[in-house]
Amino acid sequence: MSLNRYRLKHLQKQNNRGAIRAGKLLDRTDRLIGLILIGNNLVNIFASAIATIIAIRIWGDAGIYIATGALTLVILIFSEITPKTIAALHPERVAFPASLILLPLMRVMSPVVSMVSFITNGLLRLMGIDPQKQSDANVSADELRTIVTDAAHLIPARHRELLLNILDLEHVSVDDIMVPRSEVYGIDLDDSDEEILLRIQSSVHTRLPVWRDDINNIVGMLHMRNISRVIHHEGLDRTALEREMDKPYFIPEITPLHTQLLNFQKKKMPLAVVVDEYGEVMGLVALEDILEEIVGEFTSNMAEMTESVFLQRDGSYIIDGTANIRDINKSLAWTLPTDGPKTLSGLILENLESFPDAYAGLTIGGYRLEILALESNVVQSVRAQLAT
Repeated sequence: MSLNRYRLKHLQKQNNRGAIRAGKLLDRTDRLIGLILIGNNLVNIFASAIATIIAIRIWGDAGIYIATGALTLVILIFSEITPKTIAALHPERVAFPASLILLPLMRVMSPVVSMVSFITNGLLRLMGIDPQKQSDANVSADELRTIVTDAAHLIPARHRELLLNILDLEHVSVDDIMVPRSEVYGIDLDDSDEEILLRIQSSVHTRLPVWRDDINNIVGMLHMRNISRVIHHEGLDRTALEREMDKPYFIPEITPLHTQLLNFQKKKMPLAVVVDEYGEVMGLVALEDILEEIVGEFTSNMAEMTESVFLQRDGSYIIDGTANIRDINKSLAWTLPTDGPKTLSGLILENLESFPDAYAGLTIGGYRLEILALESNVVQSVRAQLAT
């Protein structure tokens, strides 16, 4: 009963004979328990009867009490506590050899075991218990996370981190990692040819969103590999630009990352436009952003993050108000709440429930935050430290 069922399945797949025998016994737990208890009680009752007879012959009537006390100690120490402790600590070393005896005994004692199981199962049904119902052997995501975390000596730290990051994808949505619309770099078709060419030449991205007049009117995605077809010696060819654009891919802001990862794979599209329930563009999310949540940063994002967080001599940090909360948590190993606003400014304003008339300070989740700069109803700079 102490065998690790997942390790048992693994050993069965490797054709381990002991594991295969143990698995057959565990397929019907009620019959296995019945067999063990039948043998256990037969031996104990028989030993008790023999010990009582011998004790009475030696000590008379007092032998009943002597035999009861002595046999209780002997059975507890040598038949119950010691062997069962060893079996619990080393289940495979005990269970696999024991299955050599138990499996044939199961066949020999089958009529007796079946009769006992029939009676006990009937009693269980009368009590509203289904004896055929197996315990749930499935593992939830949280339980699997605990297993991975506790397997420190079995899984390398880097691999453990990757597994935990994959499990965390279920609790993160695209709006947590997207590039907000205010930071989206793209092309406005209403700009002049010179301005569009300058945007293209200055771009550090592989794909650029293209819109008319407003970012809410995105009409396509331009891949930089097609630039040679768009630009010629006379300048920008707008007709070619619109012809080479791909159709934009829109997704809801509440899409979980693990779902969006599969969607990117199915649609073969590595960039999506994130919209809210009203169809307003909230930002962009790329396949690379999701992969970075699993394996870590590919690019200089974390370096950019360190430019937003400045360590002070007193141990506090000066942080840009527009910094993403999840990035702050990753950079400083903090646990600021991420289930609401995505930026530090938004988190502070939500907790204040108003725009402060002057610089203010507050404590959120064990962290002391002091507003240092406020401009246009946006917190520009914050001093942050652990609350004492």
